[in-house]
Amino acid sequence: MSTAMPFDAGTTLLSDVTAAVKAAGLTLRDRHTPHARGVSLDEIVDEIHANDDAVLDVLREPLLRARQGSRWAEDELAGGALPPGEWWVVDPAEGNINHVHGMDDWAVTATLVRDNRPVLTVVHLPLTGDTYTAVAGGGARLNDRPLRVSAKTDIGATLVGTGQARPGEDERTFRRIGDSVTAMLVNGLVVRVSVPATMQLIHVAAGRTDAFWQFSDVRSGLVAGALLVAEAGGTVTDLAGQAWNTGSRDFLAAAPGIHAAALEILAPIV
Repeated sequence: MSTAMPFDAGTTLLSDVTAAVKAAGLTLRDRHTPHARGVSLDEIVDEIHANDDAVLDVLREPLLRARQGSRWAEDELAGGALPPGEWWVVDPAEGNINHVHGMDDWAVTATLVRDNRPVLTVVHLPLTGDTYTAVAGGGARLNDRPLRVSAKTDIGATLVGTGQARPGEDERTFRRIGDSVTAMLVNGLVVRVSVPATMQLIHVAAGRTDAFWQFSDVRSGLVAGALLVAEAGGTVTDLAGQAWNTGSRDFLAAAPGIHAAALEILAPIV
């Protein structure tokens, strides 16, 4: 993914989006419990949908109002290219499954996508108060601090990660995940397998981990992290090595010093 074309966010768009995402985060924080909610699959799904609905009630209208002419990508688990123009790709509870199980790895994300490339994003972690932001051509930040990816060049020294994008992926995808974890365990130092993608990608953008890959095209889990990593100096491609966009079939975000090695390991896994 290239950020060669800077995005003019104006003087207020990023602050308006940040305020909206933080307000939505308060709603999600108030719904969090330190224990798991739901026992049966139906109960868990109901809890997930209730989280989504509560946050979207707070988030949708402020975002559409903040960017006149923008449209809303309705299905947060959808993948593939969007029609031309500007779209809000939002995950009202990124890591929703973690939230309903009483864990801490979840966030609220909102990303403006223009012609299938993310150009502005806000990721807010309500439990810590941390906010990650990026604008195409304008860098990436954690609160007021610029982000920079890892300087590593040795794949053998890397901490890397992957995970499934959604429940019910096909068996081939699950096997590719397993094969890729094995390959990276052989070639790297440590592999983290967890969800959601955004929570791993903020660590890549901050230089805490070195790469993240996924055999999926679910937009809402990738657009925010893709822009954060790219604006923090990372390399974001598909697993054929081509620049990533929302129409890409798979995903790799890595520190530039180890991207080629990671691609060489992952690309043959089919």
